[in-house]
Amino acid sequence: MAGLRMYCDAGTRDVKGDVVLTEGGIFVGGGGEGYATPQQLLLKYGNRHGLIAGATGTGKTVTLQVLAEGFSSAGVPVFLSDVKSDLAGLAVAGSSGGKLHDAFMKRCETIGYDLQYQAFPVAFWDLFGEQGHPIRTTVTEMGPLLLARLMDLSEPQEGVLNIAFRLADEDGLPLLDLKDLQAMLVWIGRNAAEIGLRYGNVAPATVGAIQRQLLVLENQGGTRLFGEPALDLFDMMRTAPDGRGQINILAADRLMSSPRLYATFLLWLLSELFEELPEVGDPDKPKFVFFFDEAHLLFDDAPKALVDKVEQVARLIRSRGVGVYFITQNPADVPDDILGQLGNRVQHALRAFTAKDQKDLARAAQNYRPNPAFDTQTAIKEVGTGEAVTSFLEAKGVPGIVQRTLVRPPASQLGPITPEERRAAIAATGLGTKYDTVIDRESAFERLQTRAAEAAEATAKAEAEEARLKEDERELKSARRYDGRDTGLPTSRRPSRSDSIATSFGKSLARQLGTKTGQAIVRGILGSLFKSR
Repeated sequence: MAGLRMYCDAGTRDVKGDVVLTEGGIFVGGGGEGYATPQQLLLKYGNRHGLIAGATGTGKTVTLQVLAEGFSSAGVPVFLSDVKSDLAGLAVAGSSGGKLHDAFMKRCETIGYDLQYQAFPVAFWDLFGEQGHPIRTTVTEMGPLLLARLMDLSEPQEGVLNIAFRLADEDGLPLLDLKDLQAMLVWIGRNAAEIGLRYGNVAPATVGAIQRQLLVLENQGGTRLFGEPALDLFDMMRTAPDGRGQINILAADRLMSSPRLYATFLLWLLSELFEELPEVGDPDKPKFVFFFDEAHLLFDDAPKALVDKVEQVARLIRSRGVGVYFITQNPADVPDDILGQLGNRVQHALRAFTAKDQKDLARAAQNYRPNPAFDTQTAIKEVGTGEAVTSFLEAKGVPGIVQRTLVRPPASQLGPITPEERRAAIAATGLGTKYDTVIDRESAFERLQTRAAEAAEATAKAEAEEARLKEDERELKSARRYDGRDTGLPTSRRPSRSDSIATSFGKSLARQLGTKTGQAIVRGILGSLFKSR
């Protein structure tokens, strides 16, 4: 037999000569004695989502690499995160030498697969801009719900964050990066009384708490996530000249030190795909496939509102032609409502050392359609590295019977690549001219600064005018006040104190002469004078 290709044509046969693979299927693996016939993931049901689970070291990464190669070969763009720098090898063809090659050839002989080494079209991305093209979004695009999750805000704090977004939208203040959001929160704190009348109480302590969480986010590298130019999703949905889909690899080894940032970013990207892509119904193959590695980070301590959003996106995004595949150690890491939507499953070995492990193992086995040939729970516990228990959707979307499967070797390099190979792959995309240089256009920060400067200038002018009016009023009062220094007539000397007393006495006497008593006194005095004569 010439062998099986990862993207199978109609009429491909297994080692016995029976037709088992149909057109439009990705060959995942097969088996020899005691194992299943060749297993495939039908592209028609590639957007029905999937699960890759298993303990550390059981082969999840290789399975992810195999599926990414298959989708790319079928012309489907793929996104995945490289948590341990193992998946960068997709950009380089595998090597036909060494013990690894010998093991691959032995596996291919067992499953009846003709392995042809090849490299795949890869675009590297990195939030920190070190191992790939910078990948950014704006604060507005991230939205208050995901930002609140990212910063682990309480309900009252999330409420204030929603107010900030609402006011920015009403006032035409673009929130592009973290300094825009910080400036908006400062403005809210200064105008809390007025804002509280419209949207409810805004406590300065709450604003301060959000600012502290923004500082933590900055220290984790969040500053690099927000800004422009923002990611254009269609730059991830490209195909190579030969028709193969672009494999987008997010360098996540450093990002994993901030697990909340990692999980929130991937959820944002998934939400953007849901918002941007149009409805396509049930296409012959997916428009895009999204692999969510370390999926447990998405659901650990997640509020119900966030879990509900993930469930909604998972349920509806398949109609946009997007397939979502969760990769995690244990199926129990994924909520039941979401787990029930994952039709294509690859379950690597689970270890059962504790009572909880035993319970999780039994629960994982119950998620598969039973195979009378073996006990699913026992098989999940016994499969070795590179082996798995698989179930893929069949005709009409019916879950296939669970099978024990030997996963095929990857055609690309297994493991990391050299810095030179990475730089060459980055340069080959031609995306550097678009994303490598940061753009800092006018946004909320600059506009609020301008408003503050204008308000300060207006205040200074008002204070100067008020001071001038007060000075004019003081001078006017001073001019109207009589201080006895100027009578309007020329004088030779200033009256002395004794003169003033005599003058006062004279005035008092004159007033008394005008009265009857005064007149009697005068008559008495004159009478005495006449009598003395």
